[in-house]
Amino acid sequence: MSLDNLVKVNQLNTHVSSAAEIGRLLAAARRNVADSGVKAISAETQFDAAYKAIMQCAMVGLCANGYRPSTTTPGHHQTMIQSLELTMGVPPEVWRVLDALRRKRNLNDYGGNLIEPASVAECIQQASNLLATTTSWLQAHRPEFLAEK
Repeated sequence: MSLDNLVKVNQLNTHVSSAAEIGRLLAAARRNVADSGVKAISAETQFDAAYKAIMQCAMVGLCANGYRPSTTTPGHHQTMIQSLELTMGVPPEVWRVLDALRRKRNLNDYGGNLIEPASVAECIQQASNLLATTTSWLQAHRPEFLAEK
């Protein structure tokens, strides 16, 4: 499925972004990656911070390509993660791991399931990796969004 097809099925909306918007999202993702490494907070909160950074990076990918998720449609986190292949060339083996982390987050948020330490560590690592991928992708493909305005 293409990004345009996701617009047709109301999963995405078209969007005109700016360097300021991308800059805010990247700064927030950096803060969340840093926060996820704070050992003084609970593992659940570390996971949440890392997951939030993953979503912010996915949002950067969409915005930089002229889209935003339709947050009124169920499944927008899943759409954002699965769109990473289309927006920034993230391979399926990576976004599938991110999608598994999304499912763990849902089980925790909506069912109270505990998040095991290995999943916390994986989420933190994946968030850090995706932030690096996002920054590199922007530098290579959309440097105008990195320019200070």
